[in-house]
Amino acid sequence: MPALSTSTTTSRSTAGAAKFAGAIALVVSGWLSLAIGLAFAAGPDKSIAVFGPQAQTIAAVIKANGHILMAYDFVTIARSDDPGFVGRLYAAGALLVLDAEQAGGCSGLPPKRRVAGL
Repeated sequence: MPALSTSTTTSRSTAGAAKFAGAIALVVSGWLSLAIGLAFAAGPDKSIAVFGPQAQTIAAVIKANGHILMAYDFVTIARSDDPGFVGRLYAAGALLVLDAEQAGGCSGLPPKRRVAGL
């Protein structure tokens, strides 16, 4: 049996890397689609994470009739008592809106304190 040439081996490893990168992109796209869909289903009692430059996210929250709970450089946690808040955020120029609790546990509420011994 003849030995594989270097170019054949290289093209196989490149093809394997491309398949792996494609699989990762598919998983990330699926997760992001699900997370965005969950944000639209979030009720008024949920905290929403708005991603983007701080000035842009704060302006979008204000325009969408929301309340800012916390603001960082690239994420703002907000809430609104009115239904349709996520749609209004996108209409106001928000780049990415996710349910804060689903996006990573950011509820916008102070952390619960543990009582010693419990």
